Amino acid sequence: MNSVPTGCVPRDLRRQRSSGRQGSPYAISCRRQELSLSGALSSDYCDPLCSVALGMYGPHTEVVDLSPANFKNRVIDSDEIWVVEFYAPWCGHCQSFASEYAKAASALKGVVKVGAVDADKDKSLGGQYGVRGFPTVKIFGANKHSPTDYSGPRTADGVASAALQEARKLVDQKLGKRTSGDSGSGKSDVVELTDSNFEELVLNSDDLWLVEFFAPWCGHCKNLAPHWAKAATELKGKVKLGAVDATVYQGLASQYDVKGYPTIKFFPAGKKDRHSAEEYNGGRTADDIVQWASDKAAESAPPPELLQVTKESVLKEACQDSQLCVVSVLPHIYDCQSECRQSYLDILKRLGEKYKRNRWGWLWSEALAQPKLEEALEIGGFGYPALAVLNSRKMKYSLLRGSFSYDGINEFLREVAVGRGSSVPVKGAKLPEVVEVEPWDGKDAKMEEPEDIDLSDVELEPEDQVKKHVEL
Repeated sequence: MNSVPTGCVPRDLRRQRSSGRQGSPYAISCRRQELSLSGALSSDYCDPLCSVALGMYGPHTEVVDLSPANFKNRVIDSDEIWVVEFYAPWCGHCQSFASEYAKAASALKGVVKVGAVDADKDKSLGGQYGVRGFPTVKIFGANKHSPTDYSGPRTADGVASAALQEARKLVDQKLGKRTSGDSGSGKSDVVELTDSNFEELVLNSDDLWLVEFFAPWCGHCKNLAPHWAKAATELKGKVKLGAVDATVYQGLASQYDVKGYPTIKFFPAGKKDRHSAEEYNGGRTADDIVQWASDKAAESAPPPELLQVTKESVLKEACQDSQLCVVSVLPHIYDCQSECRQSYLDILKRLGEKYKRNRWGWLWSEALAQPKLEEALEIGGFGYPALAVLNSRKMKYSLLRGSFSYDGINEFLREVAVGRGSSVPVKGAKLPEVVEVEPWDGKDAKMEEPEDIDLSDVELEPEDQVKKHVEL
């Protein structure tokens, strides 16, 4: 057994240690076999802390000794909340934790039950609850078949606080009060946030979050609850919604300067800290919350990809999955080499970033590479580059008549975005056929070299014969 806290030796043997007998084994550890006096162990010879050898917790503590024989009856079938430690007698961390755990049990007497399982001896019970290390503390609350792991500090105050939080939640449920995981009607998509999971779920995630800090007794919070739950469902996969009971997790609420209820904070995508939080300033209906969060999600979204039309599926995915798609036809690579072409693509990418909230599709093609597409959109009749905006649902398009420049296209798209400008039907009233072509490799065109002809075997006529032909 590893070394144990000071005092975990029989009192009569402790005098040997204090008298300087360094060779005594009791100067280092309290061994089980050395604690056996005539085959019996007596509390007359051990301090309470020495009960490590007696199953960690002796009769002088409020910690209930649990085993497979009494666990179901005492814990699972009871109406009481239980805090249960799974330990191993030889574990140094368990020994260090013992006095704090016993102190927590005394403080919680009459409020929450506190027990301990020797999981080294009763391995089956530890395995049933997924115990892989020691000490492991689990809280058996309202749902005894799904205990929660305690991951707080190994102090009496930490254990007692977690137990009281579980008790508070159980009382609130019985009173019909709202908890952060309850929408009032069945399972909610609102994530319950606590001191123990806030950093991992919110701050260390790449997701966007809206977090409500509420108080169960707050009338405005109760009114918000169904809207919050509905918004969480509608925003699923786009923005996560969570809730913190600020009356329980007061430290967490204080970090985010919560002064009233409900307080809603927005956390952008990517790794963040408490300074990343922004105030929510939208309305309190589900529609308001969804609209506000969707706008934030659009702002945080990466710019759309500018795709070359190389096959039919590219055109369909970009245009059919978007309200509008912007189609550009650039000069042939022979007429506009890589630097020239890249300058046009850069303009389109900048505009894609500017209009990314519209979720449009962005496409380009080389002149004459997709003749049916050019014909359907009447592109190319007055030269390249050219641009059209296609609405595939209505099968109508608008053609850029101004300059193919950032300012010229921006002005055109601004009008299109608000529904201004003229549009005409797509020829054939369907997406045109697309020819499969190789994507551009980003390089200049390969210029054809003139053929090198060998003239050494060519017989030339004599000069006088040439003159004769000329005279004729």
